[in-house]
Amino acid sequence: MNPLTQQEEIMRVTIQANGFVLTEALRSYTEQRLAIALGWAGRHMRRLAVSLSDINGPRGGIDKRCKIQVQLGGGKEVIIEDTEADLYSAIDRAAERADRAVVRQVERKRDFTHTRLPANRPPDINTDDDMRDRDDDAAS
Repeated sequence: MNPLTQQEEIMRVTIQANGFVLTEALRSYTEQRLAIALGWAGRHMRRLAVSLSDINGPRGGIDKRCKIQVQLGGGKEVIIEDTEADLYSAIDRAAERADRAVVRQVERKRDFTHTRLPANRPPDINTDDDMRDRDDDAAS
């Protein structure tokens, strides 16, 4: 069963490979890693796209790239790329970085959703009667 199945009603997940065949094992690993890193954010995400690529092809080197694009509510987008010698390492690091970036975006959104006080509410002002009542209470 797909670990992201519960969030599919809210977000779309796309995984594609460029320069090599996307095996079922690699797809499954990527889905599991994303579920661990970003599963908590399912209700904040609208789309999740992962692009895996082998930049140099058979020449080798540090050329395995994982690019994660997360479309959040409100039009915000997080894009993370990581390039490593090993594709699994690139997936791990990109997923961790995407998690931290999404956390920052969600926290920023929460910081700006304050409730406003009504403009016509009079300020709380202590009157002399209130002060006398307090003095009486303290004396008894």
